[in-house]
Amino acid sequence: MFTLLISALWLIAFAWLVIVVLTLHGLSRQRRLLATSDLRLTTSEAPFVSILVPARNEEQRVLEDCIRSILAQDYGRFEVIAVDDRSTDNTGAILKRLAQRDERLTVIEGAELPPGWLGKPYAMQQALNHARGEWILATDADMIFEAAALRSAMDCALEHNADALTLIPQFETGSFWERVMIPTWEWVFLMFTIFYRVNDPKSDRGAGIGGFFLIRRTVLNRVGGYEGLKDEVMEDVRLAERVKRLGARMMIDRAPALIRTRMYRTFGEMWECSTKNWFSGVNFSFPFALLCVVSMYLGAVVPALIALVSVLAIAFGAELNSVVIPAALSWLFQVLVLAIASRRSGVSVIYALTAPLGLALIYAMLFDSGLRITTGKGVTWKGRRIYERRGVRPPRLRTAASQVSKLEE
Repeated sequence: MFTLLISALWLIAFAWLVIVVLTLHGLSRQRRLLATSDLRLTTSEAPFVSILVPARNEEQRVLEDCIRSILAQDYGRFEVIAVDDRSTDNTGAILKRLAQRDERLTVIEGAELPPGWLGKPYAMQQALNHARGEWILATDADMIFEAAALRSAMDCALEHNADALTLIPQFETGSFWERVMIPTWEWVFLMFTIFYRVNDPKSDRGAGIGGFFLIRRTVLNRVGGYEGLKDEVMEDVRLAERVKRLGARMMIDRAPALIRTRMYRTFGEMWECSTKNWFSGVNFSFPFALLCVVSMYLGAVVPALIALVSVLAIAFGAELNSVVIPAALSWLFQVLVLAIASRRSGVSVIYALTAPLGLALIYAMLFDSGLRITTGKGVTWKGRRIYERRGVRPPRLRTAASQVSKLEE
């Protein structure tokens, strides 16, 4: 048994070494979008863009800074359509005050959710119904834009003849848990883009960032607008996948110099947001989610615990044993991977030492998300229940339930 444990630890250490190589490979292929110096798109000849901003209970966050940064774009022709999505705070009042100062901003009071719709897709569809642009930019109410963001993105899209472009922002952090979580999440996302070849036109797998998703109006119409995504909690990812299945040109770039956001401010917000999304990320497959959780805990958390316990035992006089080296190497390679991700996130590399904690946290959230949604208990987001048994169910689980009903009949 002891020999088997040592062999498993060496195998895990080798796997993490391969992951280090894959991470470096993925980073070398990931493009970084910078501000363009071409000023042609600052004129009235630029394609008309409608910027859609759904906002629900954003009074205590950066809503005003977000809208102001969007209105400050140096792009030639655009409008902003913000939807107050049934907020219970002063979100609507903030938006209306800003609209009085700039006629490019239109504020819509969101209607009550119709049956079968989730909140964000319905807010986006309401905004889209009022949009006049030939291009649509979907964003979030916690994004901060640099003045050249829209111009640079449009320049990139036109240069590469892209039908859609999504940008990864700079994810800001302010607390211990954010500094543990954000670099880990960015690394997991990078691995997803590598394994599913999201930038490969031949792959039908896509990835979208809801904070910046620029798309041709004609292509968005072809996928059915947001009505085609009405029951999707990760509508950005599903939209990207549908764009690629159409055969349209989809691009994803990093743009930390152009857009930034702070997604969470408390541990509770972090857990709530993550449990809302994570299960959708594995296509609502609980067996696959469980496999991911078990694999990551065995491959990341357990070796780190063994290494830590072994080092403490040695410090108290125990003899060096053969499990220490492979277990420590597994932890070391995790730290190296997260150190790379931490630097990209602007987080001190010292937080890379918490790599097993960050991974344990992410996959605990995945398990909680899967359990809540599969059992019909649902998850909460901004005061709304999502994917509970008596409400809107995920497409995959709804299909499975209907098949069971037919068999029972």
